[in-house]
Amino acid sequence: MQIIPAIDVKDGHCVRLKQGEMHSATVFSEDPAAMAQHWLELGAERLHIVDLNGAVAGVPKNEHAIREIVAVIGEDIPIQLGGGIRDLDTIERYLDDGITYVIIGTAAVKNPGFLHDACYAFPGHIIVGLDARDGKVATDGWSKMTGHDVIDLAKKFQDYGVEAIIYTDIGRDGMLTGVNVEATVRLARELKVPVIASGGIASIEDIRQLVPYEKEGIIGAIAGRALYEGKLDFKVAMEEARRSSGA
Repeated sequence: MQIIPAIDVKDGHCVRLKQGEMHSATVFSEDPAAMAQHWLELGAERLHIVDLNGAVAGVPKNEHAIREIVAVIGEDIPIQLGGGIRDLDTIERYLDDGITYVIIGTAAVKNPGFLHDACYAFPGHIIVGLDARDGKVATDGWSKMTGHDVIDLAKKFQDYGVEAIIYTDIGRDGMLTGVNVEATVRLARELKVPVIASGGIASIEDIRQLVPYEKEGIIGAIAGRALYEGKLDFKVAMEEARRSSGA
């Protein structure tokens, strides 16, 4: 199982939010590219980047910072990127810039036809981000709840040909309250495509709880605030993931 460091970019800085609230941003670095280099040097096997301003605006807002991250990482490890991706031209531009996987969130829920077209045009490069509370999907930077059941929607998107599903429990993200293992496993068991866990990872115990379910399709866990605040040691987490999975 991969431990995937998150780099959330707001106004060109590396920040973390609590429950997606833009006004609650804590700046952890003025230089997202340097932070990406840091995780690469520690042995990261994948990076998770979010354009927070883009997620709110519905169009990319931090492309310069993202290009700097790509320049630092090169082709060493895959980069998955989300936030403000609403059309095929944006996807093509990001892939041309060196992004490996493009994450579609709100647009997938509001405009399934766009997601279908994206999967057809860029096979193997499209990941869907599903953010949910109590099993129901949220959109627009978590500001709007929908009536969509997360498992039903994930199955629909799986049929479109998405590469993976990132599942975030928005009641826990950035709160250091522990990942929602039960809900994540429930989703993974219903799907054939891989699931990446996100939201609330607080300590090495969360990694220990998730790793046994790797064989059921949970291929990675995104960690943010716990890493930046020193509550989760990245190298220790990677060692635990490898040891527990028998790697």
